[in-house]
This record gives sequence, C-alpha cells and structure tokens, in this order.
Amino acid sequence: MKILPRTLTGQLLLAVVLSLILALIVGAWLLLADREHFSDRMRDQNAAERLGGIVSMLERSPADDRQRLLRVLNEPGNFFSFAEPWHPPAHQALDDQAFADALRDALGASRSVQVRPPELRPRMPPGTPQAQGTEHGSMAMPFLVVQVRMSDGTVLTWRHAVPPAPRNWPANTLLLLGVLALTVALMASWLVRRLTQPLAALADAATGLVGNLDQPPLPESGPHEVARAAMAFNRMQRDLRSYLETRSQALAGVSHDLRLPITRLRLRLEQIADTALRERFETDLSEMDAMIGHTLAFLRAGQISESQVKLNLDALLDGLVEDFTALGMNVSLTGSAGRPVLARPQALRRCLGNLMENARRYAGDAAELRVEANTERVTIWVEDRGPGIPAEARDRVFEPYFRLESSRARATGGTGLGLAIARATARAMGGDLTLDDRKGGGLSVRLTFPG
Repeated sequence: MKILPRTLTGQLLLAVVLSLILALIVGAWLLLADREHFSDRMRDQNAAERLGGIVSMLERSPADDRQRLLRVLNEPGNFFSFAEPWHPPAHQALDDQAFADALRDALGASRSVQVRPPELRPRMPPGTPQAQGTEHGSMAMPFLVVQVRMSDGTVLTWRHAVPPAPRNWPANTLLLLGVLALTVALMASWLVRRLTQPLAALADAATGLVGNLDQPPLPESGPHEVARAAMAFNRMQRDLRSYLETRSQALAGVSHDLRLPITRLRLRLEQIADTALRERFETDLSEMDAMIGHTLAFLRAGQISESQVKLNLDALLDGLVEDFTALGMNVSLTGSAGRPVLARPQALRRCLGNLMENARRYAGDAAELRVEANTERVTIWVEDRGPGIPAEARDRVFEPYFRLESSRARATGGTGLGLAIARATARAMGGDLTLDDRKGGGLSVRLTFPG
C-alpha cells in the first residue's frame, strides 16, 4: 500500500507542508531552548545579586545579630547557615561555573565563592518548614549549594531549591504551532494548486487532442516554464491541424486522379468482344477500385472531423443488425447501453461496419454483438465462429496490408486494411480495439471507447 499520493499536486503539497511544519517545530524548539537559557541566566543573575546583598548586610551586622538575621532570611526553598565548613567540589559543571562567575561579579572578584552540584535532600514530612517549597508535584526538588567566604573568614552556606525545568511545551506554544501549521498548509495548498493547474489543463488538452484538433487553445499564462509549454502545445496543435488539412486536400486529389483512369478503362471494356476476358478485366478493376477506397479510408481513419453527440447506441446497433441480416448474415445482439452515450456516430458506425464485414468475409454467415456500458466507458464485442487469429499474429493484423494467407485468400476480396481502419478509427475516438479467442472457438473483437 502506497502512502504517497499519486498526483503531482498531492506530492508537492505533502513535501511543502511537511518541510514547513518540520521547520516550524525545529524553530520553536530552538526558540524555547534559547528562552530557557536566557531565563536561566536571568535567574542566576538575580540570585547572585540577592546573595550579594545578603552577604553585604551580614558583613555590616554585629556577630551576635547574624543568627537572628539568618532565621529571618530562611524561608521555604532557601536555607542559610554558618554551621558547615568550606568544602570545595570535586568537579564543577559548566552551568555551576557560570553561576559562580555571576556571583563573583556581584560580590567582587576577590571574594572566595564555590558552587557545588545540586544535591537531592531526603524528602521531609509534609508541613514542616524544611519540606515547604522543596517539592514539585511528586518529585523532591534538588538543592543548589553555594558557599561564600565572608570578609572575616566566616563561611556562609546557602541551599537554594531549584525547580525542575518544564518538560512539556507550553500550551500557547503548541497552539501557535498549530495555527501556523494550518496557515502554512492552506497557503501551500493554494500555491501548489495554482502552479499545477496549468499542467493538469495541459494533460487534459493532450488527451482531448486525439479526437478534436479544433479544441480551444491553452491560455499562455502562468509561470514562465508553464507558459512556454502551453505555447509549444498550441503551436503543435496548429501544425497538426495544418498538416491534416493539407493531407485531406491531397487525398481528395489522389482519389480523383486514381479513379479517373479506372473509369476510362471501364468505358473501354465495353469494346472488348471476348466476354471472359472482359469479366477478368472487370474483376481486376473492381479490386483496384476497392484497394484505392480502403487505402484512402485508412489514411482518413485517424482524422475525425465530426463532433461528439449524445447518441442512441442501442438504435445504432439495431440498425447495424438489420443491415447485415439483409445481406444474409445471422446476427444476434445481447445487452444494451441503456442510456445515450457521447460518441461520433459516423466514425462509430464505420468502425463497427468494418468489424462486421470482416466477420462476414472470413467467418461465414453468423456473428454476435454484445454491448456493456458503465458511467465512464462503453464496450462492444463482435464475435464469430471463424478460424480466429493466432496469438502471435494479433499485433501484426493491425498493420496495413497484412493478411493471414491460411484464411484470408484473394477470393475473399479483402485488402488487409479492415482491422487497421477499425483500430485507427477507434483510437481516433479515444478508445481501442483488441483481439482475443472466443470461448468455444472463433474470434472475439473488443471495442472500447469513452462514453
């Protein structure tokens, strides 16, 4: 199962949105980290200034008043004492070193200051002064231990409860990220659709060009590359239309020029007294005339000038059955379209007529028509009980003038263009023609086209 969308719009939109959301998350994380670092620096600076003020106050106070002042200064989360000896730490972290430097700036560079790593004191019973302010949720807060040697040599020890840094992002930050991500997604969706819409129009125009060279030209606007592609496509459409118009005029001239000598020869046949010789000449001329007609029909098959209309397909098939029944064929029709279909009536009738004529010539006097239609496509089968076509030759029978000698002899009157004309007509309608074995023997020709 593929996760990526199949359309270019979806893939571009997914790439842009995911990239921008990732950039937002990384940017927000860096912003929060910087804000946390700034907050730590401000906290250290405030704590250093406060401790510097307390040390100055204690140094100016008589020795007898210092214990009383410490009792006043002690509060939940802050403990001052003179009872501990000077105890240098075994090592000092970078954060502790930065705090110690801030203390020296506040107390004076000559002051002896040391900061020991935070220590987690045992949790005290709730309600006691020692426990107040030392708990954060269900976790006991660590104490940052700071020692300052006062001017008279007395060591002041300060234990300060340090609340843990928040592990979750603030709700307002998450809300801001959500709003930014939604805004980015909407803007990216609009931009990507605007950029890829001309490509979708180009694909639709290329698909429609198969059956309609007179469709309106593409707008030559948008980004430079897209405008250039539209200009190239419009130029190609004009060139194709001009080429086909020139070819149609040439075919009309060729048809007249080729049939004129045949007509003169037919007139001269009346002067031949030998009846058998005259009939042989007449057969050859008829075959030449048929070959010219089929060749011109093949050359015209890829060019359909008629417009699509809402067609009663069931009525067209009924008429086709009646026409070939009148020629002595036993033709059956099963299924129905059940609705009007969008098609080109003359081209469709010409294609089906070629298939029915092919069955009449090479498969005897019986054929079956089947039709199915859904909301998007129409499928018509023309099936017979003839010798069929070997699988290895099914691609080649669509080549002009190719004939299977084993079953398509000269006596049948074929020119090897019937299936080539039918498939060229089907593809000009936006459909296709395929061959398969019929169950029980014979050939099954399947015509599909959008309807």
